[in-house]
Formats: sequence, structure tokens, C-alpha cells
Amino acid sequence: MTKGGALARIGADIGGTFTDVVLETPDRRHTTKVLTTHDAPERALLDGIAILLAQANLRPEDVGLIVHGTTLATNALIERRGVRTGLLTTEGFRDVLDLGSESRFDQYDITMDKPSPLVSRGLRRTVPERIAADGGVLLPLDPSAVRSAADFFAAEGVESVAIAFLHSYVNPGHERMAADILREKMPDLSISLSCEVSPEMREYERFSTTAANAYVQPIVARYLARLDDALHDLGFRCPLYLMLSSGGLTTVDTAVRFPVRLVESGPAGGAIFAAAIAAERQIDKMLAFDMGGTTAKICFIDHGKPQTSHSFEVARMHRFRKGSGLPLRIPVVEMVEIGAGGGSIARRDALGRIVVGPRSAGSEPGPACYGRGGGNPTVTDADLLLGRIDPTAFAGGLMTLDRSRAETVVGGLGNAGADSRIPALGISEIVDETMASAARVHAVEQGTAVDQRTMVAFGGAAPLHAARVAEKLGISQVIIPRSAGVGSAVGFLLAPIAYEVARSFHQCVGQIEIDALNGLLAAMSEEAHDLVSRGAPGVPRSETRIAYARYRGQGYEIPIAVPARPLDRADEVVLRDRFEATYRAQYGSVIAGLDIEILTWRVSVSARRTTARSSAAPVEPRAFEVTLRHSVLDPASGRTMAFAVVRRDDLHPGDHLAGPALVVEDETTTVVSPAFDLDVDGHGCLVLSLRAGGKGEEP
Repeated sequence: MTKGGALARIGADIGGTFTDVVLETPDRRHTTKVLTTHDAPERALLDGIAILLAQANLRPEDVGLIVHGTTLATNALIERRGVRTGLLTTEGFRDVLDLGSESRFDQYDITMDKPSPLVSRGLRRTVPERIAADGGVLLPLDPSAVRSAADFFAAEGVESVAIAFLHSYVNPGHERMAADILREKMPDLSISLSCEVSPEMREYERFSTTAANAYVQPIVARYLARLDDALHDLGFRCPLYLMLSSGGLTTVDTAVRFPVRLVESGPAGGAIFAAAIAAERQIDKMLAFDMGGTTAKICFIDHGKPQTSHSFEVARMHRFRKGSGLPLRIPVVEMVEIGAGGGSIARRDALGRIVVGPRSAGSEPGPACYGRGGGNPTVTDADLLLGRIDPTAFAGGLMTLDRSRAETVVGGLGNAGADSRIPALGISEIVDETMASAARVHAVEQGTAVDQRTMVAFGGAAPLHAARVAEKLGISQVIIPRSAGVGSAVGFLLAPIAYEVARSFHQCVGQIEIDALNGLLAAMSEEAHDLVSRGAPGVPRSETRIAYARYRGQGYEIPIAVPARPLDRADEVVLRDRFEATYRAQYGSVIAGLDIEILTWRVSVSARRTTARSSAAPVEPRAFEVTLRHSVLDPASGRTMAFAVVRRDDLHPGDHLAGPALVVEDETTTVVSPAFDLDVDGHGCLVLSLRAGGKGEEP
């Protein structure tokens, strides 16, 4: 048992390259990184937990909570490794998944590729039925057609079926009847209903989201069952929660029903981690930079809260092109994701230029320097050759990196006999510029200025590249928090038990059907409270309500806050005023005399957290004495410099160090470029501040 009888808590994030595990007790945090085992992801997770229990001298029964985030659903969608999936839909709507919204993400590219549907046309069946837009039954469901479809799915070896009927978000009766018939005929079949997965208007997005849920549901269900059984066999009796893409936690049962909501669970944990740093340091405008082994994520944190969205695209054919992926209507933390991580593979294109990503070496075989059979040059290989990584201290010394192997593969990108550090420098500069460019584009799309923000960097690779990316963006302060290398896993332990319910119910402001709307919102609230109370019984809960509104005839909606209580006629003025204020802030003006319509309503319920926030202790600045230096090739100047080398464990609040320097810890290394100075604040964070003039000084 831990100090004072308090139970320990574990956060675990399975990434494409590393699995990060954090164990927190009341007085200490233990962390580790282990290579992800893709054939059985739970194996690496359990190995990491065993390592930390041994470090903390604890037993499974001393653990009171495990929170888990996984890329399993994401990878299955991207790599098309889901189960054989069928679609049952309304007669005449078989090809919705192919037709999409009939929009083109590139108006001028006649050869552009769109992602193929997750359900092939041959596995889509239609049945006679029709629900009107107001919920009325125009054509009753034909049960015999559903039974015939069940026989077809069984003959085709279908494991999972998505049921998506027209206007089922208003009246789910036909979908539920069809599901009952399928279960009667095929008891072992996994079934996803669009009225439960994504009960919102817009057929393509609803069909696509439901198909994605069905595509990964059996995989996630089997994985979570294996993990739950393994934890139980090891003696764990604590709750197991899953991180949602919205930044909340949910139970295993809910995650099994709606695995599509786990798609961005890891990055969401990182956003929660960054938001906690922003709140702790009272930073109003922050850029969260999360770079791991496979991808990099950029998220804006405003006033201590990450930006959120109700839609997301997965498996984009063109990574930076909106509309080139499969749309998912799920609540997510708003961020941009780039195929730029430590394992991202570098190559020369047809014009002989060095290109980095989006393909990654992952953990199997991993970068060439891992010595596990990897034969492609990666960002980690380049960082090693530039002198940023100590080959004997990588991942806490659990593995020794092979510099000679990195020289061979990276050198192959350059001229014969040339210094392998030259192409390594090219790899580093390209990946850093890619991330900086993505941040600039994201800032323009969000209507904000990136150079006025403070950057917080976390993830195994972000501290290695943060200073250089900040230089490119004109950011003058970078924060590397404690446990930065496993930031997403730490964020899991900061997230609340939460759930969000959405429903489409078209209403015009000024003509709202108050009684019907209040009934709908009350039912949504009850559903969300019920799901949250299962994960956090007896814990006080908070509720927020959002409406998505637009001027009549427009194609996109904006969110406005709705009072979390029964509405009355006076609230129509409140909704109109809030819409116009939000619209003016986003577009600069309002449109007089045009009707406002609301399409979708969302209710979010969260179990309130009562964690105490520690205030930073006052610090006395003092110079840190450097005893070790190491040669590093600086990308900004192109020159080799003597960087100070410091163990993070040796730094204490108040310590000051002028760059250039390397701050080494078990999960990552922080590069302090010659343009920055380093200070350790009262929270133990490394604070990199741009030196006046932004110029490095010769050591």
C-alpha cells in the first residue's frame, strides 16, 4: 500500500512505436517506455506495468485505477485491417458510401484519389423501409428482407454489420427492429446502429461513422477482453477506463460499443496534459506540440482548454488535404496531425529531393539504429548522427543505439564518401519545417497568430525538435514539463470521466418547439449522466449543452452555448444573441434579417475533478555549473558546436543555463539551441527563453 493508504494510479498509452506507462503515487511518479508489440498490444502494456510496479515496490492490489489509450482502432482504419463488414441500409441508398457528399477536395486534379469505403459494394444490402425527415413512417420495414440479408451476411462470412437507415436519427425504430432480427439469425454478429453511433443528419457522415465503428468493433472488443482478463489474472481489481478522443474517460463497456470514439485517444491525452500546464502556469494562449515515434500533433490551448470539434477525418489519401479522408462524426480535440515522428522514414523523391514521412518504421523493425533489422533512414537516425541523442542512454538505457548502422542508411541519401551528417541535417530541417508549416496553416484556419503563443513540447521526440520549430515560428518561449516523454499517459490521469450525446433536431430560432426540445435535451442528459455515473458513482457531475447553428441556407454551423436547464421562450433571444456574437467574432459581421436555424444539439456530462493544484515555490536564480560538453551539429548555423550535457535529475528550481545544451532524461532529450537560455521554474519545468536578438552565442 502507498503512503497514507492511498492507492496508486496507472496511465498507459500505446503508440505506433512506443508504449508509454506512468504510475503515480501520492509522493512520486514512475515512468517507462517500452517498444509496442503490434501482434499483441497488451503485452507491451503489461510489461511496462510490471516494470513500474517493481520500481515502486507495489503489488497489483495497491493500484486503484488504470487509464488506457490506444491506437488500435486508428491503425485498423488506416491500414485496412478491420473485420469483414457488411452494411444494411434503406432501399435506394446502397451507394452513399461511394457518392459521399459529391464534393471534391481538389477541384483541378482530375486524377485525385478518394479513400475507398470500408464496406465493399458487394457486402452492402438494402431493404424496403422509409422514415420521413419528421420521423413519420412512410414505408414499414420489411422483416423478410432483413432475414434474407442475414442469410447473405452469414454466407459471406461477415463478422460485423453497420445498420444505417434514412432519417433514423429522428426515429430509430426501424434500425432497432432490424438489429433484433439480425441477432436472432446471427447471435454472434457485431452490430452498430447509426441511431446510437452517430444520431445526426447528413447521411454520408453518419453512414461512414457507423461503418467505421462496425469495422473495428470486434477487434477492439477482443483486445479489451484479453487485456481485462490479463489484468484480472495478475491480481488487479481496480477499474479500467479508456481515453476518448474528446478528452474524457469512459468504461470498457462503452468503449466496446463505440470504439470509433477511441480513434484519437492518445493525442487527446496529450492535449489534456498541455491544458493542465497552461492552467498551472496561467498561460492564455498555448501551442501544444506532441511528437512521438510515428506522428506529430499540434493543438491550440486557449484559456486552459483545448479546442474541440465534432468531426474528424481518418485515413486521408492526402495528409494535409481536408476532405481526402473518411469522415467521422465524433467529438474530438481539434488538432492537426502530421506524419513526422522519430520513426518517420526519409527517402529521395523522383526529383532527388529528400522527403520525410508519412511512412514510419514503427517499433518493428524500428529505425536502423535500433539494430532490429530496420534498413531505412529515419528522423531518429538523423538525430543520433547530429549528436542530439546519447546512444547509451536512449529510453533510459534499455537499448543501445547503433551509430554505425545509422551512418550507413543516412549516408546513402548523400553523395558517396560525404559526411553522413549532411543528409542527417537535411532530414532534421525538413521535418522541422514540415511541422512549422503545419502549425502556420492551422493557425490561419483558426484565425489566430502562432508567434504570440507559448509552446509546450512533449512526447519522446518533441523536446529534441521544439527549439528549432519555435525558432521557425517566431515563438519566444518553450516549456518542457516534467515527464514530457510520456505526456499523453500523464494526461490520461488528469482527464475526467465524461461522455457526450448528440442529436439532430432542426429548429428555427424564433419558432422553437420548446416542449419537444426540452424533452429531447432531458433524454440526452439522462443518457449522458447514466453513462458517466457508471464510471464515477457518487461523484458530483457537471453538464454543458451546445447547439450548432447557422444562417438558413448556409452549409456549415458554429457552436453556441445553451443553458443547462429547461428552456423557455425568453431563451430564444439568448440563443440569437449568442449566435450573433460568435458569428461576428468568427466572420467579422452578422447578416441582418436572415433566419437562424439549429441543426444539432449536444449534451456533455463530466464527473468533476477535485485535484489540488500546487502553486510554484519561489526560486532564486543561480547559474548551473557545466562539467560535460558534447559536439552537436546545429541546424540553424550549420556548424558543429560544443553543447553542454546535463542530466535533468541534476537540475533544480532556479537553475539557469545558457544554450547550447542537451538536457538528458530517461524518456527524451531536450535540445536547448544556441538561441535560447534555459531556466528551471518552481514546478520543475524546463523553460527555454529566446535570447535577445534570437542569436546564439559561441560557447
